[in-house]
Amino acid sequence: MPAASMTARDAVGAAVDALEAAGCETPRLDAELLIAAALGVDRGLLVSDPGREVPPSAAREIGERIRRRVMREPVAYILGRRGFRRIELAVDRRVLIPRPETELLVEVALELPEGASVHEVGTGSGAVALALANERPGLRVTASDVSADAVAVAAANAERLGLSLAPFVADGLPEQVAAVDLVVANLPYVTDAEWGGLAPEITRYEPRGALTSGPDGLDAIRALVGQAPSGTRLALEHGSEQGAAVRELLVDAETRRDLAGHERVTVGVVR
Repeated sequence: MPAASMTARDAVGAAVDALEAAGCETPRLDAELLIAAALGVDRGLLVSDPGREVPPSAAREIGERIRRRVMREPVAYILGRRGFRRIELAVDRRVLIPRPETELLVEVALELPEGASVHEVGTGSGAVALALANERPGLRVTASDVSADAVAVAAANAERLGLSLAPFVADGLPEQVAAVDLVVANLPYVTDAEWGGLAPEITRYEPRGALTSGPDGLDAIRALVGQAPSGTRLALEHGSEQGAAVRELLVDAETRRDLAGHERVTVGVVR
């Protein structure tokens, strides 16, 4: 083997060192994901075949991907994809990266009977709406977002996944879907003061407008509640300390906890 050649073990070791020095929280996982993708192999092969030679073209690609991660660009943006429940979504800097806690919104909507209607406000990449369309074809699912860029990403995801969702641009709850059985929303809920303390992966790369919402983080949620007709049933994702405030905005409200035990989604009815 030529002296200049590199093995998968070499690549992973060097990448882990660089990512640890950059302050990344999961350096080995990140390194393995990025290197496996550059090599076009499953991540498990890096462990089972650490002596695999890295071709020069792949080495250059690995170097560029690790450089981006050292700058704290999220792995999902570097790879251009993120798994969410049973689907894989294309993501880029036009949309938030779907979080595991948002799966709770999907679980709430899955409790609806067959044939019920659901509208997602602020669909972003389309994660919640597309997961619902994928897992429960019998639900009537629609979605909208104030951002035309986000709608373009969600529409492309729907087409790639072969799902019939047709997201559209709308500010808040569109009149034509105001009478649905359930409105789900993961709206911005980070306070303005919290923004500066968030991880560089967020503050440098994710769209701030999809994350922050005023002094207490509830401006967008209040706006949706104020716009929705009386009797509308809402399921709202929010911060772990915001449950009580969101319950006060609704009637017959209950708050669900995520897998970490934090209050995460409040379900209730507009007065």
